[in-house]
Amino acid sequence: MKSLFFVLFAAVCGTQASIVNAAVGLDRTRLVYNEQDKSTSLRIFNGSKTLPYLAQAWLENKDYKKENIPFAVLPPLQRLEADSESLVRIEKTALVANLPQDRESVFYFNLREIPPKSDKENVMQIAMQTQIKMFYRPKSMALHGDVEWQSQLMVNKVATGFQVVNPTPYHITVTKFALAEKEESIADFAGFMIAPKSSIDLPVKDNKLNHFVLTYINDYGGHIELLFVCSEDQCAVKK
Repeated sequence: MKSLFFVLFAAVCGTQASIVNAAVGLDRTRLVYNEQDKSTSLRIFNGSKTLPYLAQAWLENKDYKKENIPFAVLPPLQRLEADSESLVRIEKTALVANLPQDRESVFYFNLREIPPKSDKENVMQIAMQTQIKMFYRPKSMALHGDVEWQSQLMVNKVATGFQVVNPTPYHITVTKFALAEKEESIADFAGFMIAPKSSIDLPVKDNKLNHFVLTYINDYGGHIELLFVCSEDQCAVKK
């Protein structure tokens, strides 16, 4: 989940900053939309005990663009009274037929808070925008039970470090690369999301490791560790 700041108002001269914690939030850090569902909903809330806020919601594609989004976000703008909650509903449109049927598609759900205008002069108001991933999952890929498809990840040793291969039709988000379970991530490691049926190179300096741990995020936002064991130049999850 990403959080971004947006300046909504600033006086030209003598401006004072008034920065507060985000008031409007979500009930989750990611969303899975299954094809067989007519719609899906997210709960949003206003954590402010005293002020109402506007909540603006929209979707972007994998390139962070708003064009040709095959879903409708309803309502796109709503008022949240102080210390209240509401729902945002996401519905499929006819454009969903253009999405791949053999793999997941990823979108980004955005929620921006718009605070009430300050009654003080020369005040700069900062609004928080929250962004989470939404995965559209075709009916042919419906999961039954707690299937850990992430354990199918493969890692190859290459000249530049490691190559992570995702043979599955699902997106996999990796947040940590550690030398052992329960340890901190190695220096300079940046988390990544690997697309379905693709690979990504990791410029890890020491590719002579014979075992290591990758941590991924599951559908519920949990962080799960996978222990990899290497045989020559190929590494797989220890069963």
